[in-house]
Amino acid sequence: MHQLRLDEFAAKAKEKRAEEEAEEGYVEHPLLKERTLQAREYQLVIAESAKKGNTLVVLPTGLGKTVIALLVALDALSRGKVLFLAPTKPLVKQHHESFRRFMKLREDEMAVFTGEQPAKKRAHAWRHSRVVFATPQTVFNDLESKLYDLSDVALVIFDEAHRSVGDYAYVKIAQRYDGLILGLTASPGGDKEKIEEVLKNLKIAQVEARLPSDGDVRSYVKEVKIHWHKVKLPEELKEAAQLVKAFLEDNVTKLQRMGFLSYKKARYVSKKDIIELGNEIRGRLGRSKNKGYLFSALLMQTAALHAFNLLELIETQGAKPALAYVERLKNKSKPSRGERLFLSDSRLSEALEKLQSTEESHVKLEALVDLVKRQLREKPDSLIIIFVQYRDTIATVVDRLRGEGIKAIRFVGQASRGEERGMNQRTQSEALERFRRGEANVLVASSVAEEGLDIPSVDLVIFYEPVPSEIRAIQRRGRTGRSDVGRVVILIAEGTKDEAYLYAELAREKKMRRFVRWLSRQVRNSR
Repeated sequence: MHQLRLDEFAAKAKEKRAEEEAEEGYVEHPLLKERTLQAREYQLVIAESAKKGNTLVVLPTGLGKTVIALLVALDALSRGKVLFLAPTKPLVKQHHESFRRFMKLREDEMAVFTGEQPAKKRAHAWRHSRVVFATPQTVFNDLESKLYDLSDVALVIFDEAHRSVGDYAYVKIAQRYDGLILGLTASPGGDKEKIEEVLKNLKIAQVEARLPSDGDVRSYVKEVKIHWHKVKLPEELKEAAQLVKAFLEDNVTKLQRMGFLSYKKARYVSKKDIIELGNEIRGRLGRSKNKGYLFSALLMQTAALHAFNLLELIETQGAKPALAYVERLKNKSKPSRGERLFLSDSRLSEALEKLQSTEESHVKLEALVDLVKRQLREKPDSLIIIFVQYRDTIATVVDRLRGEGIKAIRFVGQASRGEERGMNQRTQSEALERFRRGEANVLVASSVAEEGLDIPSVDLVIFYEPVPSEIRAIQRRGRTGRSDVGRVVILIAEGTKDEAYLYAELAREKKMRRFVRWLSRQVRNSR
């Protein structure tokens, strides 16, 4: 009897999966192009449920949240317009393209609204469109200007619905709307209070949640292999980091003596703690008589925040981005007193000397180049996304990869900073198209590429640094493993904030999964 080798077994399993999918058939609807939308039972079940009331859909990346939105939209179009909101312009355009691929609507019946179109053109398009894809701030501004209202809208879809907190435009739009709401997210977060705020702000009546291990979706989830790649900091960076850390802890200790941040030891105070303290002090300044005391505290809080930022750059990015950060502060026309306190400290001067004395790039960069080269040797037509937190590092990474003969392009948001130009919607779309076609092997991206971009065949995702947010980590990982087994590598500098952020993210993700499981059970028990 012939025994299957591992590669033969994998091929047969893939064949079987394809046969099962073919047996599922296609969704039929007067507004759908024939044999374009494959019928997956879990999508139909979730969509059917979402037609009955305001629903938050929590579904792992790659399982077709957009398809569920389309199915609900098909039903809603018999009653009025559909408004599909997404947080970024590339994502808005992507959803528009997805609906065009499946639906029989004319070009003028589907409109894209961003701030780039003149207001009059948007007002005209609103009157004649049946489906509008838009960024939320654009729609909110139009509603404020009374260009149109939502009275004829039968469904509003909020993509990346976890953003519906605070004063984000999603919240303001939902307040003005009384019809059917559909929220979509792959990662609602691990903070129960925040998730409850999302549910309240979007007036959610029910949650349809699935984890990768759930029976009805398990066979569709592609495997993603995650590897932590640890590197050691060179001595010069360690010494510079220790000097900045001493300044940071000194300022935090002074704040603690004034009665602030006393709930933690100085070395455990986080950037979030320092930022929140700044907000607290500024809030108290308006109503307190003892302003001198609060101004002194704000001075040290500002200095501590800059020290924290610099320490993070030294440890996780290297000398060049750290020096660029300090240089920008020095070049400010009117630095604040807190910034002057930071810049004038002798420990900072000594740290800068150490950073300037080393020409060595961060060891992560060398590890990154090796990872990319190895991947391209094994599979020359690979597509690779590298997520980088800081713009200065993005430029360094792109230059280094190109110097090695690797076709790398950057992908950043619209904001420009100094000589470093942002990317508008057109240049973002062009970059993504070049990447999809394989004209560039590597996309070096900021956080703008984390949310939902449809690049089906990414073979490798590299995190240049861990991110403490479970939402962002899940979104980054979701860029691979969509059509086949995906691979994720997270670069970590040992003994630095990289490790702290990694463990914080893992704990938050574990907590989020528990809460999603609880949400899922609540919905199923209520049926």
